[in-house]
Amino acid sequence: MTSAQDDTGPDDGLIRVLDASGRVAPTEQAERYLPLIEALGDAELEQFYRDMVVVRAFDTQATMLQRQGQLALWPPSRGQEAAQVGSVRAARAQDTLFPSYREHVVATVRGVDPIGIIRLMRGVSHGGWDPTDPANGNVRNYTLVLGSQTLHATGYAMAKTFDGVVGTGDPESDQAVMVYYGDGASSQGDVHEAMVFAASYRTPQVFFLQNNQWAISVPVEVQSRVPLAQRAAGYGMEPLRIDGNDVLASYAVTRTALDEARAGNGPRAIEAVTYRLGAHTTSDDPTKYRTKSEEESWIARDPIDRMRAYLASRGAADAFFDEVDAEAAAYADDVRVRTVELEAPAKETMFQHVYSDPHPLMDEQARWLADYEASFEGGEA
Repeated sequence: MTSAQDDTGPDDGLIRVLDASGRVAPTEQAERYLPLIEALGDAELEQFYRDMVVVRAFDTQATMLQRQGQLALWPPSRGQEAAQVGSVRAARAQDTLFPSYREHVVATVRGVDPIGIIRLMRGVSHGGWDPTDPANGNVRNYTLVLGSQTLHATGYAMAKTFDGVVGTGDPESDQAVMVYYGDGASSQGDVHEAMVFAASYRTPQVFFLQNNQWAISVPVEVQSRVPLAQRAAGYGMEPLRIDGNDVLASYAVTRTALDEARAGNGPRAIEAVTYRLGAHTTSDDPTKYRTKSEEESWIARDPIDRMRAYLASRGAADAFFDEVDAEAAAYADDVRVRTVELEAPAKETMFQHVYSDPHPLMDEQARWLADYEASFEGGEA
């Protein structure tokens, strides 16, 4: 089945700057954002491309590591790089980002060590990284509970309003919050409750929906008879619908939305229409519910190929692309080496950080485990 909402032709109503061939062909809806794009220099544009290529190499390596038994699970992000790179590069350093579980680009661009994500998916860490460490760029931890991060983000954004760090007129200190979620999560009650509170409290927040067409095996047309962006209109937010495979559109629209939210103008909502080229997770087989022709139609709109063609048209040399490919390969190799070197944590860590304060239930469970292991010959299970 092919989604009725996945058309990304010239008249689809999406905000788009680059067409599928990498040619500058802005839609009417994109006109207001062109000054932001025209202000970008070669270094920034090349960084967008580098981000996408490097993290795709990491994503590919992590998928192979899971197939080799090194990870318990892996959620691929292949195909969604432009939506993530454009949006994360649009955020300011003081903004706080709440990912779901597929935002590998977002996390690593902000400074999270990719091994932090690997630790989580390997099952040797409760969270993967410390979100309070400045080195991790104000990126909160992944969540596998669909939609719950939207509530966390809204509560956090409400606190920013109460703290008076919104709408002061100083863009260098005012703060915003951005939360990522998918089309499947958009049908969760948590998302709608989050939007109710965000609208009521006019939070400095951007809801960034990555519509990758499939909620595991359920196509988006089954979830909604209208574009998902229209749901935000019910909460007083302007529906912003972008071509999620166009990194320039993602950057400019998100930059504008964050600036407006940070200035105290309330929450914004963006639907990035993209496609999950890989499986939902490595426990999934998309060939059971997707057609090859559908996949091929989206491969033809690959965000990396699109940006490469655009940069080449601007005069980027082959040496640049070769350099990026080499960097990506080295990055992936480093992840592989460090992954296989990871050791299992001490068993005591499973009782830590379950509650914010010491809790008798955790003490009881730790004692039970110690007694259970002592019952085995040699004193260990």
